[in-house]
Formats: sequence, structure tokens, C-alpha cells
Amino acid sequence: MKDMQTIVNLAKARGFVYQWSEIYWGLANAWDYGPLGSLLKENIKNLWIREFVQKRTDMTLLDAAILMNPSVWIASGHVGGFSDPLVDDKKTKERFRADKLLENLIDEKESELGSRDAVLTRFQWLYAINNLIPESWTFEQQGAVLIGEKVKNPNNNEEADWTEVKKFNLMFRTFQGVTEDSSATIYMRPETAQGIFVNFPNIVRSSRKKVPFWVAQVGKAFRNEITPGNFIFRTREFEQMEIEFFCEPESVAPGKHLEWHAAWKDACKKFLLETLSITESNLRFRDHEKDELSFYSAATTDIEYKFPFGWGELWGIADRTDHDLKAHMGESKQDLSYFDPYTNQKYLPYVIEPSVGLTRLFLATLLDAYDEIETEEGSRIVLRFHPRVAPIKVAVFPIVKKLAEQGRAIFDLLASDFQVEYDETGAVGKRYYRADEMGIPFSIVVDDEHYNAGSVTVRHRDSGEQEVVRIDELVEWVRARVR
Repeated sequence: MKDMQTIVNLAKARGFVYQWSEIYWGLANAWDYGPLGSLLKENIKNLWIREFVQKRTDMTLLDAAILMNPSVWIASGHVGGFSDPLVDDKKTKERFRADKLLENLIDEKESELGSRDAVLTRFQWLYAINNLIPESWTFEQQGAVLIGEKVKNPNNNEEADWTEVKKFNLMFRTFQGVTEDSSATIYMRPETAQGIFVNFPNIVRSSRKKVPFWVAQVGKAFRNEITPGNFIFRTREFEQMEIEFFCEPESVAPGKHLEWHAAWKDACKKFLLETLSITESNLRFRDHEKDELSFYSAATTDIEYKFPFGWGELWGIADRTDHDLKAHMGESKQDLSYFDPYTNQKYLPYVIEPSVGLTRLFLATLLDAYDEIETEEGSRIVLRFHPRVAPIKVAVFPIVKKLAEQGRAIFDLLASDFQVEYDETGAVGKRYYRADEMGIPFSIVVDDEHYNAGSVTVRHRDSGEQEVVRIDELVEWVRARVR
């Protein structure tokens, strides 16, 4: 059964994800990516770069610093407003995100009352709340519902004694230099986007890109989450893949930015379905309601994935208008406007931001590939990654150890172009099953008869079928199937 604990166990056993510093009893919700996990993560990242950067003429790539001038985060609003609603259970001294507790409550009430409309009617009557999006409620409303509905502590399932809901800033602070005073305070970046905005004039000047154009970035971000969990879904250290798409503002091209927003929804969906081969029924789009939108956003859409614990945000696509460039121009007193050489107009572009967590996308890809099949020997696991996504493309198995030299020759032939696994130990059948569990799409068996005739036998992971391929055609045979 594909539950989260099954995936966690498989991830550790097969070298996808390990508990961080496990020999020292780990660190809560911190993870290391093992041999297979590192390769899978790199494959996803490289496919994203290939599709959104390499194949485009209007895209460029950036790698901004993690540590930035603290004024960046003042201008962006992170110092004053990047927070989650925090609530404590006075009985146990445990801390929780109030909005997540309330989301679980809404799901429970929906089952109890029969529909979400019935839940909304109840909350409107009792608490003057007009939607079922807790993160858009005031702290007072969140606290009133927690107490009024007698929400239990999820860790012990007992009635909690909740404190008032408070603001908890999510940024990690550190210090530069040799002193630890407020003048030396800097922040670990909570997102990668701001590095793009503060470099906007440099990018325009050096790349000679013309609006509309895109800037992409992949990098680490850090958030001091109140309640990290669900394996690698929500962690304090993670990687983001973000694009800032600079387009004409409303004043120059009315409504055009909303058309771009819709186009980006389609582009992100296409990447998930066609490049990563994610199952479409496991995806859904959720457009933010007006009272859920950030004050500066013209439109925001979340692509959600059906994780074992429920639907969770995978990819956010936001129309951020000109908010970020305007904020940085005001704080820095520098002119960040763009001069359009075609229209001779000067303006601040609007921005569409498709942002996806690489580690969340990793988890969704792993979950989507997971399959269990029944055999005469019992149930076994197969990871059905698309060949272009699979961390290892080919396994090479000499049928017996005395053919190790020939097996190594096949490995050497392929290893310059593909990630290859080599294994000469044990029965071939068991090596097949191990390769299936690692998600390797093709296994090559080297035997005397075929090798001497200039060929090898290739087994397909998903069908179990075997075919004979000439050695001098083998590299192209694999390449054609892993594109």
C-alpha cells in the first residue's frame, strides 16, 4: 500500500533519502539525499532547466547569493510580514500552525455535516467568517474557531487549552562578522525570487533581453517552519525552482498579464504531464479566491498533488503585478524601471511567478512512480519512472562472474552518456528485481553467445519483455528511449 511510511522506508532502503545525521539521532525533519535521490533530484532540475531555459530564446538563468543585504528583506516585506499563525497548547507546551489545525477541522466538519457549504453556513453564523480558507482569516477569527469548536491537540487527540494566535516570523537570522548585535544581523533567504528582482537592471543590461522575458533560478531557501512534517513535503531547508516572467504592465497592455498568467498555468501542467509523466488524475488546479489573494496579486493559482496525506500545494503561479520592483525601487532609491526600445516607453514590468519546490516535486515524482505487483514469490515494488526521469538509466549484468570483463566493456561503452548501474553478484532474476525497485528502466544481460555475436539482451522494466540489441547500436538505442 502506498502510504507515506512505506515511501519513507523505501527511500531509506534504496538510497533516495536518509535521515540527517542519523548516527546522532537525527534532527527533526531534516533529510539527506542519498545516491539515487541525488541523481533523481538533479534529473528533475535539469529537465526543468532544459524545458524552461535551454529551449527558449527569451529566458536566462541566475544564481543569486543566499545571504543578501538585510534591506532586501525589509523592502520585500519579509522582515515585517513573513509569518505564520502560531498557537500553543498550554497543557502540553506544544506549538502548532493555527491555519493547518483549522484546515483539518474543516475536513472533519465536512464529513460530519455532509458538505463544505454546510460548514461555511455554520462558520458564517457562529464566527462571521465568509470563506473556508483559514489563512485568510484574522488571528482573532482563527482563535475563536479553535476555542469555539474545541479543536483537539492532534498529537494526543485530547482537548487543548489554546493560547491566542500570534505571529511567528519564518526567517532564520544569523550574524555576519565577529559580533552578534543587531547591526550584524542578516537572514537566510526564505525564497529565491528576491535575488532576481534586485538584479533586474543587471540582467536587462547584460543579457539584452526585451520584455517580455524570463529569468529562472534554482537554489536553496530556508524557512523556520512551526510544524514541518510529512517527510520532505514541508522542511526548513529546501530547494526552489522559480521563474520571474517580466511582461507589459496593465497601463501598457491592459489584461495582457492575465493572459500570460493563464499561459503559464498551461506550461507548468505540460511539464508535469509530458516531461515528468505525472498522472493527471493526481493533479488539480485551485485558483485563489479574491479574499485569499495577497494585496498585490492580480491572480494566483496553485497546482496541487494528491499526496497520501491529502491534496498539497506543488506549484504556485502568481501574477505579482509590479509590487516587487516597486518595493525595491522605493527602498533602494534606485531606478529599476525598464525602457522599451520598441515603444519608447519607460515602465515597471508586471511579473508572473511560477514557483515550484524541487523537493516537493521530487516527492510527487517518487510517489507517482511507486507501484506494487503480485508475483508467485509475493508482492514486490517497481518504481515506474519515465526513462528520462529515472536516476539510473541502464543496469549491466554479466550473467556469470567470469564474463565480468565483457560486462565492464558494456558499462564503459554506456557510462560516458548515461548513468549506469553495474552488478555481477547473485542470480540474474534477483538483480532484475533490485533494478526494478531502483526504477532502472533497462537491464542489459551480457552472455557468451550474444556477446560473441556482437549483441546483448535488454530487459524492459515495465513489461518484462526482452529484446536483442546490437552492441554497436546500443548507445543510440538507449538515447532514443531516455529523451
